Amino acid sequence: MDTQFFEHIESEVRTYSRSFPTIFDRAQGAKLWTTDGTEYIDFLAGAGTLNYGHNNPNLKGKLLEYIERDGIVHGLDFWTDAKQDFYRTLEQLILEPRGLDYKIQLPGPTGTNAVEAAIRLARKVTGRHNILSFTNGFHGVTMGALATTGNAKFRNNLGVPAVGAQFMPYDGYMGEGVDTLDYIEKALDDGSSGLDHPAAVIVEVVQGEGGINTASDAWLKRLYDICKQRDILFIADDIQAGCGRTGKFFSFEHAGIKPDMVTNSKSLSGYGLPFAMLMMRRDLDIWQPGQYNGTFRGHNLAMVTAAEALRQYWSDDKFEREVQRKGEIVRERFAQMAEMLNQAGHNASERGRGLMRGLDVDNGDLADRITHGAFERGLVIETSGQAGEVVKCLCPLTITDEELNAGLDMLEASVREVVGS
Repeated sequence: MDTQFFEHIESEVRTYSRSFPTIFDRAQGAKLWTTDGTEYIDFLAGAGTLNYGHNNPNLKGKLLEYIERDGIVHGLDFWTDAKQDFYRTLEQLILEPRGLDYKIQLPGPTGTNAVEAAIRLARKVTGRHNILSFTNGFHGVTMGALATTGNAKFRNNLGVPAVGAQFMPYDGYMGEGVDTLDYIEKALDDGSSGLDHPAAVIVEVVQGEGGINTASDAWLKRLYDICKQRDILFIADDIQAGCGRTGKFFSFEHAGIKPDMVTNSKSLSGYGLPFAMLMMRRDLDIWQPGQYNGTFRGHNLAMVTAAEALRQYWSDDKFEREVQRKGEIVRERFAQMAEMLNQAGHNASERGRGLMRGLDVDNGDLADRITHGAFERGLVIETSGQAGEVVKCLCPLTITDEELNAGLDMLEASVREVVGS
């Protein structure tokens, strides 16, 4: 397939097209087709943006109906029928059943916009500047969000110092048997630690870009309590791990906590349309009109599909139980592949929660060989982690068992090839 024109015209900053050098044309559910008709199973799903699959027919129908009747597409932060429907559906199906009472801010179309809004609001509320973030965390690449992002690959290209945040060790960062919160609590209470008292802590329950590192429920609960005891706002970054990815709508539900703020994006629209929001405790909403602004606050087409996704999949607990069941299938298969690699002398392990799963092979080159072999067999799957050492499964949550197992078979065949080579 001729890709020379893309290479001629598109910036060198591109990434995914390097791993998957073909021209995609059509998609449905968990499958992609190229312009020449080659079929692929999708374990990438827009980096977690397509939890309900490509061109979900239920959502597409509502979207086409809305467009056909000339519904508002762009309206700044006007009140619209589409916005009201989304807000009411979110409150009735998601917030109220979970005992959450949040106000909603639509800051702009991407996850990093939501993070920027959260950290700026935390500073405004508390009068403090410092944001506590964690090793391997990823929260976006705009200046404020990048200051809370750990990976040097992103930070080193900022051009100026990334300031405004301090990093602490995530759960498991120091190895098994070490509770990193002992150090964090000590540093917070020690006036000579050099740690400025934070306005907020921002944390991912499962670190997506960081390598599918998963915080235990006990660690999260203790971190939450530490924040409450010291007047530190708790921000849950649920951009990649939210919207059902871990087997609950919010990833923090597993730990039974209620964050002060929640950032959400990626699969929020349910259809791959840009959409992000910040949810905050009501008393924290001290913004003055226009203090956080943007041309694309609240994409009405995205709100139409978002509301329908909530109605289709979150009216009861059936969907989340299915995600958990499918997650067990991936966990078991990844564990088998890890054992296969270990027996061949490669250090490997599985990790994750729900359908946010990783196969850590401890080596970026090895992970690339595995994913490249999988792509040759018809599977689109990416890597993550500091050195790209984790093969990362983010398949659509709506994937069928047949498609899921077929994709896992392709991945296993690639692992076997690498082990045998």
